[in-house]
Amino acid sequence: MKNILIVDDEEDIRNLYESEFEIEGYNTHSVSSGSEALEFIKKNSNLDLVILDIKMDDLDGLEVLENIRTETNKVPVILNSAYSTYKNNFTSWLADAYLVKSSNLSELKDKVQELLSV
Repeated sequence: MKNILIVDDEEDIRNLYESEFEIEGYNTHSVSSGSEALEFIKKNSNLDLVILDIKMDDLDGLEVLENIRTETNKVPVILNSAYSTYKNNFTSWLADAYLVKSSNLSELKDKVQELLSV
């Protein structure tokens, strides 16, 4: 079973994603901040994918992404933001995918499946 970390400061989104991806057969974990994400990643070497929000209070997703790429380049990261403007930030290019949040999760589910089937 593949392990997905969901990083988002909005509890409703974390709960929705956890529920949807567990139905799809994934093992999910979620955290509400960038610093919690980095701590979780350091302690869990069996992580298969990170779904990462960008706009958060402590560390934003781009800072978390930079740290992930500095520490370990192996885990795929999907930046998942309500804002498309971050696509132009060079740091976002370090991600394996950049998706704008939508009420339709099919694009996100498809991208997760694609990245985890490689």
